Amino acid sequence: MSGEDAPAQEQKAEDQKQETKTSEQPKTESKPESKSTTEAPAASATATAADKPPEEEVFTYRSLVLSGHGGYDKVKLQVKKGKPAPKNGEVVVRVKACGLNFADLLGRQGLYDRLPSPPVTPGMECSGVIEAVGEEVTDRKVGDKVFVLNRFGMWQEVVTVAANHTFLMPEGMGFEEAAALPVNYITAYMILFDMGNLRPNQSVLVHMAAGGVGIAATQLCHTVKDVTVFGTASASKHETISEGGVTHPIDYRTRDYVEEVRKISPKGLDIVLDPLGGSDTHKGYNLLKPMGKLVTYGAANVLTGQRKNLLAMAKTWYNQFSVNAFSLMHSNKSMCGYHLGHLDGEFELISQVVAKLLDLHAQGKIKPKVDSTWHFEQVGDAMRRMQERNNIGKVILLPEPKKEEPKKEEEEKKEEKNEENKEEKKEEKKEEPKKEEAKKEEKQEEPKKE
Repeated sequence: MSGEDAPAQEQKAEDQKQETKTSEQPKTESKPESKSTTEAPAASATATAADKPPEEEVFTYRSLVLSGHGGYDKVKLQVKKGKPAPKNGEVVVRVKACGLNFADLLGRQGLYDRLPSPPVTPGMECSGVIEAVGEEVTDRKVGDKVFVLNRFGMWQEVVTVAANHTFLMPEGMGFEEAAALPVNYITAYMILFDMGNLRPNQSVLVHMAAGGVGIAATQLCHTVKDVTVFGTASASKHETISEGGVTHPIDYRTRDYVEEVRKISPKGLDIVLDPLGGSDTHKGYNLLKPMGKLVTYGAANVLTGQRKNLLAMAKTWYNQFSVNAFSLMHSNKSMCGYHLGHLDGEFELISQVVAKLLDLHAQGKIKPKVDSTWHFEQVGDAMRRMQERNNIGKVILLPEPKKEEPKKEEEEKKEEKNEENKEEKKEEKKEEPKKEEAKKEEKQEEPKKE
């Protein structure tokens, strides 16, 4: 998310340099001693080996890398070598939590233009602790807890970013919550206030109301007096989004949301947030009141499976809504487009938005909702959860290795008893036919004895 981000070629070159440096390190090989070697040279060699300083341990860190476009298995966990060093104006951050966004799912399929070509590390946001500071950095220091917004490259244990891409975490905010804030809340804030000009007594339609941006938008709507929120989500999520502030939840799977909105608000809506694209953009525009505004900021309708779906892309493109200036003028409506990934050079503007968000957070008016956390080893399951729309809130990735939970002694004893019982039952089953045969023989012998 940085105007200074290097293209994919530079990233590949940097990785190659690091690997080359590592491969150039001398290897210690033990060769069998030749019979012709005298004692004096042997003693000399021993002395030389003793004087040689031990090799420094190579710095490594875990990183998720998109190896190619396709399914969940295309994002692989790798170990990179070489300690990152900050340049002028940069800081090195030890990452504690990363955010998963819809753009990352699109990027995996090759549908997100702001992600360089593979191999590349995805991820637009993270949180962590500053470990090193470059020259000319005056407002950050080692030990600062920060959250980070960048165009890509955040799904790593250690990241190097421009200092102005980091934001100090307030007291009491955890790393997971901090990683859930940047993309979702900046997007929701700029859509509602900078483009939508949200005011009291207005009505807003929020699609995917149980997602990260949906929950952020709902919370932000309620920072303004008497705003009515219509939210689309599957029926199982209605209770949660209602508690979160959605006035009228609509099950988009079983109901026509246009008809449901019209039943409650016949004149239409003041603001429609459209992350879907295709025919839904047209529907949203038609739902606007005079002086209403539609803000389109995504194309979720093209994401229908693990891999790129050309039919879904063609359908979305064919149904994509377009409007001319005269039509807008005659209908007294507005249509805006928003893309956080293309605001690379506007970090002064973004910093102003973050300051407002942190102020609202301090007042208790907004609070990111974390749906679930997944270790880097589980990234495929995390992506699946989000892509299949099973999440309520933010999906978070954790760089630290997943720890195997040790089995308790009682559980182990139970398992042993269960195994013993199974073996006993098997033996009993084997013995049953023999017992039956013995009984039959006894019955046949009884008359003879009489």
